[in-house]
Amino acid sequence: MSSIGTGAVAGLIADARALAETARTEASNYRADYSAPIPVRHLADRLGMYLHAYTLYSFVRPFGCSVMMAAYGEDGPELFMADPSGVHFGYYGCSIGKARQSAKTEIEKLKTSELTCAELIKEAAKIIYVIHDEVKDKEFELELSWVGEHTGGRHQLVPKDVHEAAERYAKAALEEDSDSDEAM
Repeated sequence: MSSIGTGAVAGLIADARALAETARTEASNYRADYSAPIPVRHLADRLGMYLHAYTLYSFVRPFGCSVMMAAYGEDGPELFMADPSGVHFGYYGCSIGKARQSAKTEIEKLKTSELTCAELIKEAAKIIYVIHDEVKDKEFELELSWVGEHTGGRHQLVPKDVHEAAERYAKAALEEDSDSDEAM
């Protein structure tokens, strides 16, 4: 099975579009040179070097976004995150954006290797709902997607029934959390 992946960004949309185009170019060049899809580890390295180059000179502005890249290939699932400094690492679960530290704390509590994709989707939805601050943050629409063996290595939106179950689970956890806060 070839490595086919997806990505997500948080930050300045214009910078994200430029990085997405750079990633497409890197992937295309790799395919032209090696007649194979680019491994996500290699793409993360290339994108990280590109991001880092924009921190070295005073006449260019560093990129204002972080990037996550995921793929399912011959070695199984892989997830990488690169921040504007160019630092990039592989993860079992990571977060980017405004509430990344709170989300990171919740992700670290999970035993990701012991959960199925459907269970991980529910936990991701729960984390998003729990860290969302209704007072400071605007309304959001929960979008969930996955890539894995069950999708044939292709990125796709989760099925409607899985999405609805995850959203119900997340809202129930949020209500349970608010009930426990009121009891104190």
